[in-house]
Amino acid sequence: MKSHESYDDKFTSILNDGLLWIDVRNPTREKMFNLGRKYSFHELNIEDCLSKIQIPKIDKYEDHVFVTLHFPAGSSNGSKIPRISQLSIFIGSNYLITVHQGDLKPLAEMFDLCKKEQNKEYRQIMMGRSSGYLLHTIIDALVDDLFHILMKVIGNLDDIEDAVYDEKAAIAREISLLRREITTMRRVLIPLKRIIVSLTRDIQKFSEEDLTPYFDDIKDHIDKVLDSLEESKETIEIYKDTDFMLSTEKTNKIIAILTVMFTLSIPITIISTIYGMNISLPGSDLKFLGSYTTLIILLIISVVLTITMFLYFRTLGWIGGFSRL
Repeated sequence: MKSHESYDDKFTSILNDGLLWIDVRNPTREKMFNLGRKYSFHELNIEDCLSKIQIPKIDKYEDHVFVTLHFPAGSSNGSKIPRISQLSIFIGSNYLITVHQGDLKPLAEMFDLCKKEQNKEYRQIMMGRSSGYLLHTIIDALVDDLFHILMKVIGNLDDIEDAVYDEKAAIAREISLLRREITTMRRVLIPLKRIIVSLTRDIQKFSEEDLTPYFDDIKDHIDKVLDSLEESKETIEIYKDTDFMLSTEKTNKIIAILTVMFTLSIPITIISTIYGMNISLPGSDLKFLGSYTTLIILLIISVVLTITMFLYFRTLGWIGGFSRL
């Protein structure tokens, strides 16, 4: 059968050798219910496509399978945290319908390439075998895109490693954001792995070719990303503890310096307070060094007491080691 692009009920679709691929981006209630009536989809599955908070799942029917998957999409509002995008899929023996918000770039790019008339060879490779194989190709492209996100995580880890020992850098926020990013990806991948294992059995009926090796390859890629994320999680926890220890040490040094400075000022403060009162005190009428005799004597006593306290504190080891602060 000749490959061509068709527009059916305002849905952009691609028909290749009897296999129809419909890609619904930014679905609306009207469009989805029209699609549901045409293919006799369950209304609860249609509602799931419109909702953005569904958990990953597989619903099996006699003539088709409905799948809900989550994948990281691009971050929003300048945030480093990837958003979670939902992908809903209806798969039958001669059709595959993908429903998403349009932010899954690998999927959108794949569909757009297949849609171009000059890409007949590429379209045949993607859609020339079965709906099950096409589903594998789509999921495989989305999983492979996770490696790009993983490389960014590892790059951010390297930057944090360089900054965590820099006393002038404050990286607590960067560490927290990266921990959240790692947690977000793990929260997506763990259910995805479970779905892939189950999906291999459920869609085999839509393909004469054994799809097990293809989906096992996807599972292997997910395991590799999960292993790397687990290592990254352990590493970022070490950096968090290290940053906390170094920050605590720095704070303790600052507090120690301020405490010592305050303690050394106590003799001067006490003496100046006493002799600053407007009453006659012993020694306030001494004149043998001039009119400032009392002031000079008080300064000498205060300096001597301060020096004595300084030397005593240094002997105890309370003063010292601040030069690296």
